[in-house]
Amino acid sequence: MRYMTALLLAAVLALAPAQAKEKKRKEPPLDFKKTEQVLKWMNDYRRAPEPDRLPEAVHDMIDLSLFRELDAAGVYIGFIAGVLGSNPEQAERLVSRMFPMSPEDQVVLIRAIAYSNLPDWKGLMQSFIERMPARLVLIRKYLYGDGKTLADLPIDDNGGYVLDVLWGYYYATGSAVPVRRIVGALALASNKEKIEKLTVGSMAKWTLATNASREKDLLDILSDEMNTQPEDVRKHLREVIEAAETFETGKIRKDAVAAIEELKAKGPESARNFAWWGQAGQTVFALGCVGAAAASVTVAGIPCVVGGAISSAALKYLAPAQ
Repeated sequence: MRYMTALLLAAVLALAPAQAKEKKRKEPPLDFKKTEQVLKWMNDYRRAPEPDRLPEAVHDMIDLSLFRELDAAGVYIGFIAGVLGSNPEQAERLVSRMFPMSPEDQVVLIRAIAYSNLPDWKGLMQSFIERMPARLVLIRKYLYGDGKTLADLPIDDNGGYVLDVLWGYYYATGSAVPVRRIVGALALASNKEKIEKLTVGSMAKWTLATNASREKDLLDILSDEMNTQPEDVRKHLREVIEAAETFETGKIRKDAVAAIEELKAKGPESARNFAWWGQAGQTVFALGCVGAAAASVTVAGIPCVVGGAISSAALKYLAPAQ
C-alpha cells in the first residue's frame, strides 16, 4: 500500500478590511478546488456550520483524490460522520446528494454512516443498499457482523487512523466526546513495552497541545478532563495544558523523542526496524495553525497545516535519529 509522503501545506485567505464608510459585505463561500480549501472549511465548520455544503465538499474531496488511500482518509471520514451525526433530520437527504459515487469511494460513505453516532445509523445505511450493490459484503459486515462504530474502534490498534477520525468528528461538531477519547490515549504515552503504542500516545499528546494552544474551547475541554481522568492520563494532560497555555509545544516533541530513544535502546525489534516508521499509517498532526493568519508558518520544522495534516512523513519528526 502506498502512503502519502508530503505534508499538506496550509493556505489561509487574507481578507482586506472593509472601508469605514462602506457597508460590510458578506464573504463569498469558500471554493473546494484545492485540498487546503477543503481543510480550511473543515477547520472553520464548527464555528459556522454549513451542512448543506457537505455533498459538494464530498464530491470535491473525490475529485481531489482525498479518499484514494483509506488509511489516510480518516479525518475526512470522521468529518463526514460528524456532520451527519449532528444533523439527523437532514442525514438521509445529505447522503442522497452525495451520489453518484464510485464503489471505491462508497467505502468512505459506509464508514462515515457507521461512525456517525446516529441513533438509527443502520436504518440510514439500509436505505442506500440498492445504490451500493458492489459494497453489499461491507454493508452486511456493519449491519450484521463485526463492523465497528466509532465508539468501538480501538485507539491503540491502527491508532493513527483512529486519531484522524476522532479529530475529523471534532472539526465537524466541536463535541467533547471525540476529544475525551484522544485524551484517553495519553495513557499510551507512558508505554514502555511497545513503540507503536508509545508513538500513538505521543501523537495524541502533541496533537492536543498544538490544537489547544490556538483554540480556547478545546483548552477548556482539556481543563475539564483534569477532573475526571485517571492519574496516568492526568500526568500527561497537565503537560499538554501547560504547553498549550505557554505555547511551548516543542517540549512535547522533545520528550516524545527521548522516550522513543529510550525504548529503542532497551529493545523491541520493532523499535530497531525503522522500516516500520514508513508504514505506520497516517495521523492528523494539528501543528498550531488553528487561527493562524499567514501561510507557511512552521512548528518544530513542520509546515503549517490548517487544522491538521495527514501524512506518514510526519512520523519522521517523532522518529529518533538512526
